[in-house]
Amino acid sequence: MRADPAPYDRRLSRLRLGFPAAEALLILNEKNIRYLTGFTGGDGALMVGPDWLELLVDGRYVTQARGEAPGIEIVEFRSRVEGIAAVAGRHGVGRIGFEAASLTVEEHLRLQAGLPEVGLEPVAGALQTLRAVKDQREIALIREAARIAAEALAAVRDMIRPGVRERELALELEYRMRRGGAEGVSFDTIIASGPNSALPHATPGGRAIADGDCVKVDYGAVWGGYHSDETCTYVVGRPSARQEEVYRLVREAHDRAIGAIRPGIACGEIDRIARECLAEAGMESYFTHGTGHGVGLDVHEPPRLAAGREELLEAGMVVTVEPGIYLPGVWGVRIEDTVLVTDQGAQCLTPSSKDFTVL
Repeated sequence: MRADPAPYDRRLSRLRLGFPAAEALLILNEKNIRYLTGFTGGDGALMVGPDWLELLVDGRYVTQARGEAPGIEIVEFRSRVEGIAAVAGRHGVGRIGFEAASLTVEEHLRLQAGLPEVGLEPVAGALQTLRAVKDQREIALIREAARIAAEALAAVRDMIRPGVRERELALELEYRMRRGGAEGVSFDTIIASGPNSALPHATPGGRAIADGDCVKVDYGAVWGGYHSDETCTYVVGRPSARQEEVYRLVREAHDRAIGAIRPGIACGEIDRIARECLAEAGMESYFTHGTGHGVGLDVHEPPRLAAGREELLEAGMVVTVEPGIYLPGVWGVRIEDTVLVTDQGAQCLTPSSKDFTVL
């Protein structure tokens, strides 16, 4: 049972400040439902009116919803569409805004058939934007997730040696995160060695680590529903001068970008700063993704630190900074930290060292 309803009340108030022309909002994304109510079940619907709120669940979740979302009216349904129609009819709703990314075409058609007198209007990204600025409790949960993850990596780092297979390392790291208290892992752990480290999102396989490999470890833990995200790249055995130089460049891009983070700066500007650093060395073309993204109830959520993004950073946002250089068929380096935007700049939440490390 949640201890403090105040964060949920404040979040609902913020949502209603930007209430769209629709007379009710239909929220189906389970992370958004959790954010607004505390309910952690895997299926449900939340209907938000100007002065009312109803959480719709099927029989599997009634007891859980009453415990996790006290004070909110719980509506049990057999058919979600029928439940939504009943709530809309009870409140005389004429228009419903819905999360476009969370409603399938099939269910939209069923809603249209079940609510012939009600207008359905897509609402894009409203809740994800609302979630972008974190409160102190959310920040503490992300920080704890990052601590659990980093301690797990420290426990398995000695396994990163010649002959150990990528898949073995990934399984052991995930086990250690779970053993350390994580509710789950933020995403499928990436352990990529040698040429595989040149793939930004490689899948751990049967390749055995070899002497001289770059080994990229991209991993994260979940605590209290909130994610961490961090990448460390190591060199096994004797590093080449080229590996040291590329690592230095990526670290410089990483540090410059973090150093520029502050409230009021455009997300695209942070990306430009990281990219410009690599461009000075003629390596920009080997950086093939955005510089970062928001982290919270989802491991990827607004804002995005990418080219052309005009959104401004605000104090309380939590974002990754993760420049990389990927040399196809050879090896790659990525350095990633998750940072909190504060009035004084950026505060790092991920504790693992990003110094050049040879194992």
